[in-house]
Amino acid sequence: MDEGAVASTDGSPEPRPALSIVAPVYNERENVQPLYETLRAALGKVDRTWEIILVDDGSTDGTTEALDALVEADERVTVVHLRRNFGQSAAMAAGFDHARGDVVIAMDADLQNDPEDIPLLLSKIDEGYDVVSGWRKDRKDPWLTRRLPSNAANWLISTMTGVHLHDYGCSLKAYRREVLADIRLYGDMHRFIPALAYWAGGRVAEAPVNHFPRRFGKSKYGLGRIFRVVLDLFTVKFLLSYSTKPIQVFGRWGVWSGLLGFAICVYLTVLKLAFGQNIGGRPLLLFGVLLIFMGAQFVTLGLLAELQARTYYEARGRPIYALRRIVRRGGKRTATAG
Repeated sequence: MDEGAVASTDGSPEPRPALSIVAPVYNERENVQPLYETLRAALGKVDRTWEIILVDDGSTDGTTEALDALVEADERVTVVHLRRNFGQSAAMAAGFDHARGDVVIAMDADLQNDPEDIPLLLSKIDEGYDVVSGWRKDRKDPWLTRRLPSNAANWLISTMTGVHLHDYGCSLKAYRREVLADIRLYGDMHRFIPALAYWAGGRVAEAPVNHFPRRFGKSKYGLGRIFRVVLDLFTVKFLLSYSTKPIQVFGRWGVWSGLLGFAICVYLTVLKLAFGQNIGGRPLLLFGVLLIFMGAQFVTLGLLAELQARTYYEARGRPIYALRRIVRRGGKRTATAG
């Protein structure tokens, strides 16, 4: 049986769909049926086979029963129930793991994304892009609590990753299946998939999409989320720049710290030997010694990180590069690393 195929009622394999829609759902009971209806209407205009993957992220308000009712009504709907609320990144990862389409489109379940934008994202994918990110150009959210922090986060993420997008926080995105194969999501890192894909050699584009005000339920986002995003951004920056060469970041800090500490100690030694000054009680002496020890620790940490990185890649047999395609005489084939 081909990868991604499932057995039909008579035991024969069913071909996997061309398109998968993935939407994490958490306490959205009132939105479940309207979401399905708008998706079905929009997907009816798409000339591709499709499936809908709804991930129940530990809902407690009756969403679970509403989702299961959709499965009974439409065999193209799959519901993945998580044991508890793991968060949006984990729920999205679960949806990606169960999606079988060649193109995967992620979106929110709160009816603020517009399924009518799906053909637009697909058209950009057909142009050769690997990731197409939605841009809520006319966003219908409160300015102070949602849009202002989001704009600041978008600027910071774009600056640190080098992948300039207007709206990293928009969940409506389209991905080629192979791009998601080697991406593992932790924390709130689902928003960084375009940057991770770009780092692996993927082509990333952005498309303006519609955005609607929330009709039912309450938003699951708050200002406290900003701090988690910033911390995850540091992780992503390290992964993008130094995952295969950690000694270059830790070693650099270690060398500069050690040199500064050494210079301080040389300066104090000259004061002691040449001018006879008492340096034993000076805080500067302790600071210089501390910097030397910190430098040694940073270098050691970098060496340990180098060993761990090599163990990770060599034990799993993973290369440190990503292939787009291999061309030989007689034809060509697409190949991805992993």
